[in-house]
Amino acid sequence: MATVVLVGTLDTKGPEYDWLAGRLRDLGCEVVVVDAGVGEPRSAAEIGNDRVAGAAGADLGALRAEGDRGAAVAAMGEGAAAVLEELHQEGRLDAVLAVGGSGGSSIAARAVRDLPIGVPKLIVSTMASGEVSPYVGAKDVTLMYSVVDIAGLNRVSRAILGNAAAAAAGMARARETMESAGEDDRPLVAASMFGVTTPAVDAARERLDELGYEVLVFHATGSGGRALEALAAGGLLAGVLDLTTTELADDLVGGVLSAGPHRLTAAGATGLPQVVAPGALDMVNFGPRDTVPRRFAGRLLYVHNPSVTLMRTTAEEMGELGRRVAAKLRGAIGPAALFVPRGGVSALDAADGPFYDPKADDACFEAMTAGLRGSPVGVVDLDMHVNDPDFGRTMADRLHHMITSREAAR
Repeated sequence: MATVVLVGTLDTKGPEYDWLAGRLRDLGCEVVVVDAGVGEPRSAAEIGNDRVAGAAGADLGALRAEGDRGAAVAAMGEGAAAVLEELHQEGRLDAVLAVGGSGGSSIAARAVRDLPIGVPKLIVSTMASGEVSPYVGAKDVTLMYSVVDIAGLNRVSRAILGNAAAAAAGMARARETMESAGEDDRPLVAASMFGVTTPAVDAARERLDELGYEVLVFHATGSGGRALEALAAGGLLAGVLDLTTTELADDLVGGVLSAGPHRLTAAGATGLPQVVAPGALDMVNFGPRDTVPRRFAGRLLYVHNPSVTLMRTTAEEMGELGRRVAAKLRGAIGPAALFVPRGGVSALDAADGPFYDPKADDACFEAMTAGLRGSPVGVVDLDMHVNDPDFGRTMADRLHHMITSREAAR
């Protein structure tokens, strides 16, 4: 029978969790309730709040006495994460469901963060209609807006919580069925893609599929890059085809799609084979045209669509990006190769494109190759545009060679 784990603060949401537990049992699921509240619980839990606090190395009595809500939320989130990991390892977790306000949502978000991708994670939150990146991060967390506060049961909250219970039960049963049926055992490869590099990644993906890999494509929108990095650090991948490193440009210049300073580091730090290209480093991303910061007045802008405005990177910025790419690749402890597309780095950076600027591209290319000189990182310099299908296929073939050579050496 599929098991749904309920994680919540039973000192403030006890009746709501009792109702959810009953609904889930009616739907044919086993239920494990984890109390992540600090106060006296208003309902029973299979795993009490003293055990949750202890799993974080904290003392429940001390947390109560200190009265520091922020510290308590942080500790109980860490403890709940440890408890969920234990339940998952024991095979007693097919889905997680949590409900709450800002504090309860923060605890739940931390609790599910370390669970593998594919494990259903549903949070019903009063915060779900605003900025949700602190709750979702780089994981497959599903958020449902509560509409009304989680403060008692009424005809609205029962409808919403009932939908949440049905969703969690359905996902839990589906996951149980999929696990019993077995999974695709092909080696996993992660690839990074943007709309302006899609032809190259499609060609690489098709080639890798022919070679026997399952390819996971990540959209280079900041969160996509963070998800790729998390997966690379998690030990599930055989290699990374990082053709689209555009998020580095947003991090350098101040665009809206930065994946942070640690982008392009996880594969190198874990020794994963990786092939890298400067795909879409010619652009920095902003929202609608009128949201572009005033400091960029006079820069070359391109309205990609009503919601996205792109700004061409300068030769100086491209040079710095080349140096950063080289520095990150030099730190790799595993096999790595850099592919240089002399014909342009995106669909806009072509001979008839609005961002075509060979001098700026050359500044990037020369900085990258100079920074890798004397290192074990291979440099493949190709007189092709990044979207030439042969460029993507050549990257795929090189990655396959790295992966198979590494396996043969073990």
